[in-house]
Amino acid sequence: MKQSELFTRVFREAPKEEESTNGRLLTRAGFIDKTMAGVYNFLPLGLRVLKKIEAIIRQEMRAIGGEEVLLSALQPKANWETTGRWQTVDNLFKFTSFYSKTDYALGPTHEEILTPLVKKYVSSYKDFPISVFQIQTKFRDEERPKSGLLRSREFLMKDLYSFHKDEADLDRYYDRVTEAYWKIWRRAGIAEHTYFTFASGGTFSKYSHEFQTLTEAGEDIVYVCEKCRLAVNKEIIDKNRTCLECGSKNLEPKKAVEVGNIFKLKNRFSSSFGLRYKNKDGKEENVMMGCYGIGLYRLMGTAVEIFHDDQGIIWPEQLAPFRFHLIELKSGLAKKIYEKLNKEEVEVLYDDREASPGEKLVEADLVGIPYRLVVSEKTGEKIELKERGRDRIKLIDYETIRKL
Repeated sequence: MKQSELFTRVFREAPKEEESTNGRLLTRAGFIDKTMAGVYNFLPLGLRVLKKIEAIIRQEMRAIGGEEVLLSALQPKANWETTGRWQTVDNLFKFTSFYSKTDYALGPTHEEILTPLVKKYVSSYKDFPISVFQIQTKFRDEERPKSGLLRSREFLMKDLYSFHKDEADLDRYYDRVTEAYWKIWRRAGIAEHTYFTFASGGTFSKYSHEFQTLTEAGEDIVYVCEKCRLAVNKEIIDKNRTCLECGSKNLEPKKAVEVGNIFKLKNRFSSSFGLRYKNKDGKEENVMMGCYGIGLYRLMGTAVEIFHDDQGIIWPEQLAPFRFHLIELKSGLAKKIYEKLNKEEVEVLYDDREASPGEKLVEADLVGIPYRLVVSEKTGEKIELKERGRDRIKLIDYETIRKL
């Protein structure tokens, strides 16, 4: 892509109301734009990052047998009354149709839609297990949306739901999802900053589990056990502050962002909707369920909170909008390099704009693409290579680019 063809541009300063690092940098660099509190537009560069995250998640969900669907965001009140959650979910967006006078909700989650849907298609133990996922816009009426993409009222989320004939099968799949999540965090570059965290199970089970990524931008406090590489959420930590795995009391409180969570719902929702099946003996049994979520906006914002410096964003390679940022400083060679890279389907952003060298280099650091390639009169037939976040600069030829 030619940078001159982008309708967006970089700003010298972020809007004053953006207090978070991710909100400021992503807005300044032209990745997102705020419509109102807790609601963002994703611009061309931001959408490319979001699609990278989406592709990673989709691949790993399919690898564990997930079947992709797209469920209705508009949900009937009756379904929420069936589960008893119409009045108990405090961040549920509710409204009444002007024409039909019917009450609806904008979905923050999809147990109320998917459970009765699955009921239409299953009846026997032979139908299980089932795992279904979607990547869809969710809505939550947050009282105080803040922290950029870390807490918003409208956001993109992956939610996976699994259906099982017994708890043993649910437990086995729960472990598979846990490993799939670690693959996602590794591919997104945040694994070494992330902890498998014990949290409240609510009415579902003794514990649920969160994946908490350490950052000073986080709103959660988790107590970290480095020995086990586990953490315990502050909401359930006991007075002795002990690790639930090894019993160690050497736990350190850290601020963190919850980038994913997994719950054993058991028969909480299947019972509400009468989702049952016949076992081998013809006896009816409750269906066991699990649910597993990842917030894509939050993952993107968390990556920026972790990977940045005073100059701007430092994108992990698999999330970056482009692999290379090619910058022309009064040299005709850049155009030829751009055409070659395009022909070879290499992701490159080509800064072909009429702008000063200083402006181009400063903006490149702000945007944060992993490899910067500079072609100028000084470099001659060579190309100046610099990795974002590192000081070293070296001269290379075109063939070296293809090996990076």
